[in-house]
Amino acid sequence: MKKNKRNTKPDQQKNVYTKELKKQISIKMDQFIIDYFKDLSNENGIPYQTLINMYLSDCVKNSRKIEISWRQEP
Repeated sequence: MKKNKRNTKPDQQKNVYTKELKKQISIKMDQFIIDYFKDLSNENGIPYQTLINMYLSDCVKNSRKIEISWRQEP
C-alpha cells in the first residue's frame, strides 16, 4: 500500500471539497455581538456561527470597508 504524505491513511484520496471546508479559529467578541447573532439564530433556525460567517462572507464579496473614526490623520 502506498502512503500519501498529506494523509495518514494509506491510499486515501484528497478531499474534493477541501476549498469548502472551514478553518476553526478563536476570536474575542463583545457579548452584545454574540447575543445579537444568537437572537438571529433563534429567529431563523440557523446556527449563530453560520450567521456570523455568512455576514462576514457578504462583507468580503461586496468589498465592504469599515470606517474607523478613532484613527488620527498623520
